[in-house]
Amino acid sequence: MNSPPLLIGKKESFWKRLGKDLKRNKYIYIMLFPVVLYYLIFHYGPMYGVQIAFKDYNITEGIWSSRWIGFDYFMEFFKGFHFWRLIRNTFLINFYELLFAFPAPIILALLLNEFRRMWFKRVVQTVSYLPHFISVVVVVGMLVDFTSLNGLINQFLGMFGVKPIGFLQKSEWFRTLYIGSGIWQGIGWGSIIYLAAMSNINPELYEAAKIDGASRFKQALHVTIPGIAPIIIILLILQIGSMMSVGFEKIILMYNPLTYETADVISTYVYRKGILEASFSFSAAVGLFNSVINLTLLVLANRISAKVSETSLW
Repeated sequence: MNSPPLLIGKKESFWKRLGKDLKRNKYIYIMLFPVVLYYLIFHYGPMYGVQIAFKDYNITEGIWSSRWIGFDYFMEFFKGFHFWRLIRNTFLINFYELLFAFPAPIILALLLNEFRRMWFKRVVQTVSYLPHFISVVVVVGMLVDFTSLNGLINQFLGMFGVKPIGFLQKSEWFRTLYIGSGIWQGIGWGSIIYLAAMSNINPELYEAAKIDGASRFKQALHVTIPGIAPIIIILLILQIGSMMSVGFEKIILMYNPLTYETADVISTYVYRKGILEASFSFSAAVGLFNSVINLTLLVLANRISAKVSETSLW
């Protein structure tokens, strides 16, 4: 007999609590509103156009009026000549980034954390941060100049009797240049989050380690790394969740038909098919396939991490 009044009371109390929270934190909600609006307009809104992956899209007929063809474009992509090359190149570039680029900021942060001379630490931080603010176009331009036949690298190799190498014209050098330049540009900026995590580690843990006779290396191994392990795991999950995604801007600036064998990835293929060839439905199908694979990898990585380390995104 008393159930309905209790339920009504709970509903009223919820709305009252919500009203009080909105009133108390109104400025926070005002700041949050543009962010929510951005995602609604530029991330959730465009999902309406995903359906063209299943249609023979005609720009004059529009999305709704275009003929429905189901999974035809998906099957065309799976059976295409470029399918396995795109999958291999995309996966290998991401795998090498995970193997070399992902631990680089962690190693730099550990080294910076060991510096006792603050002026030297600040100088190293500033120098390592600066490349992050250089645009991709400028970075690739520098890369082209340094690796040209008359560039700095070939001049240096010539001192040892090595013949000039056309690095950007050889497919076997593309991944090395791409990953190496990415590490140079992002290592300093990527170390910021790890340095911030290190600053929250309880200093008493280091004192206890010193009392036990632990060297600075063992302190880093048994105190610092476990202290930042949750941050490392979270970022690793996000990295795995984008294993089949590579930004096309830098690759488009770097690659050419001579390096397609190792440089052509899914994003550049979508760019060529969708923008240059105006095959909108086909490129949408390829992009949707790529997104589904990334989502699957993200969910699997998160579930494995939750079971193994008890740290996860959700």
